[in-house]
Amino acid sequence: MTWLAVVLVLGGLIFAHELGHFLVAKAKGVQVDEFALGFGPLILGARKGETLYSLRLLPLGGFVRMAGMYPEGRLPPDERLAAPGAEGVPVAPGRGFSDKPVGARMAIIAAGPAMNVFVAVLLFVVAYGWIGIPTPDLTVSRLVPGYPAEAAGIAPGDRIVAIDGTRLHTWQDLQEAVQPAAGRELQVDVERRGRRLVFRVTPREEGGVGVIGVYPELVTTRYSPLRAVGAGLADTVAVVSGWFVGIAAIFTGHGAGGIMGPVGIADTIAEASRTGLVNVLVLAAVISINLGLVNILPIPALDGSRLAFLAWEAVRGRPVDPEKEGFVHFVGFALLILLILVVTFHDVLRIAGG
Repeated sequence: MTWLAVVLVLGGLIFAHELGHFLVAKAKGVQVDEFALGFGPLILGARKGETLYSLRLLPLGGFVRMAGMYPEGRLPPDERLAAPGAEGVPVAPGRGFSDKPVGARMAIIAAGPAMNVFVAVLLFVVAYGWIGIPTPDLTVSRLVPGYPAEAAGIAPGDRIVAIDGTRLHTWQDLQEAVQPAAGRELQVDVERRGRRLVFRVTPREEGGVGVIGVYPELVTTRYSPLRAVGAGLADTVAVVSGWFVGIAAIFTGHGAGGIMGPVGIADTIAEASRTGLVNVLVLAAVISINLGLVNILPIPALDGSRLAFLAWEAVRGRPVDPEKEGFVHFVGFALLILLILVVTFHDVLRIAGG
């Protein structure tokens, strides 16, 4: 089940990314020769109309091969490996990628990362509004032996309703009342089987805050559709902001240690699958955002590099020499594969070491 989750999450996010390119290319009238998941030798393939839909051996990404995107015989290295003999596919007049205005081509390239961000919002909404998220409740599930709550007589199943006469509504309210009160006696009101009981509890100091030694029950909370959409958008914005902060940290030498490759990401998804579907969906949303944002970086062979070349074409009024652009993407692809191998090696060592 855990590896099924890995396949579904990573495969689904790659599919969504390529689907973004595909749908906008079709909308702009570009002839799409192949929609592929993976690289390397063909495993499965079916042609419908002008497009070959294929599954390739190496599950390291995917591609949408559009007619006229590259000079004849000069596919980039990832697609060249995946599509032997595809270089001479006839292009219908006016339907080549290079025939379209710069704005249309930029929209096609940007659609992949944009689809990843859209999918992330959708995953958050499904997690919060349909499945529901585990939320700590004011009912006590268990006590820490020897801590103030147990010593005062509070028992599992009690519902803490007030502290020092102030009504509690959430677990956060309880934390905000207890944590600043280390060493000071509190009046804790609880409900037990329909009766109201009052206890005197003095939080002990631990880690600089007051604690009484209770654990909450977790209840599933489902948001209304409107609230789920709002929470999904807010979380997406938060992840995007955090991503830019992380990128800045990498360039200042403080954040590179958190980089994971395919193996590390797969292991993280597998761990999340053991704790529930909602955690898998939330993690998938975060990975989807990161996949989209990484792709807009101006790194050769990624969408960001293609967007940079198109932006330069718009500024100078003519396209960059295809030979030069192809060489940049070739070198970038080689370096990207090398980076993936290095990061994967470190992921394997980290996982093997526990």
